[in-house]
Parts: sequence; structure tokens; C-alpha cells
Amino acid sequence: MDEADLELVNDWLTRAHQDLRAALILAAAEDAPLDVAIYHCQQAGEKAVKAYLQWRDEPFAKTHNLRALVIQAATLDKGFDALEKPAEILTPYVSAFRYPGGAVESMPTREEFNEALQHAQTIYDFVVNLLPAAVRP
Repeated sequence: MDEADLELVNDWLTRAHQDLRAALILAAAEDAPLDVAIYHCQQAGEKAVKAYLQWRDEPFAKTHNLRALVIQAATLDKGFDALEKPAEILTPYVSAFRYPGGAVESMPTREEFNEALQHAQTIYDFVVNLLPAAVRP
């Protein structure tokens, strides 16, 4: 893998890490915007899996479907099989609360956010542990 590819993997992981940080910061705010925070959970998982696929030089579709990305990654490492359910839970958060039309009651609860954050952290940690220190943020 050349230097440019290593930098791209690092960039994906760095952005995933920043999404996790953003989710935590937003969730800690008074009157926390959990709809925005939960979106960052989905993004963290998605970007982490894309980092892994990039590391493996595995082309992936331009998609926000985290479950599909995890299924693709599982063809390369069976450990991703355990992440399919968390990815399935996170996938809808890419758009569920981001656009008008939903009732205020449909906003995520603190419990729903906490579950999403745990899933995102699990996916991120799993990927980081597969990759060498040289590409980690």
C-alpha cells in the first residue's frame, strides 16, 4: 500500500473518530440535540468500515448503508459478522431525523442515543484493532 493509500485510510479513521467526538459533545449539551448526535453515530460506523475496506483495497459503493458495508467487509474478515445487527440499527440514523416531516415525538430518546453510541464505538474499536498503528488517528 503506497503512502497516499495509507493517508486515505487514516483520513477515514480520523473522520470516524471526529464523528464519535461530535456525538459525545452534542449529547452532553444542555437540551442536547440527540437527533444530530445520533446521526454522527451512524457516520462514525460508516467511516470506520470504509477505512477497513480501503485498507483491504476493496472497492465499495458510494452508500450510507452501513449494514451493506459490514456485510461486504465480512467477506474479508468474518469478525464483521458480529457487527451486522449493530450496523442494521445504525443505518437508518443517516436520514431518520435529518429532514422535515417527522413529528417531534419521533426524535431519538436518550436511551436510543446511548445504544447508537455504543454500537458506533464497538464498530470503530473493532476496525481500529484490525489496522496497524501507522494508519490510526
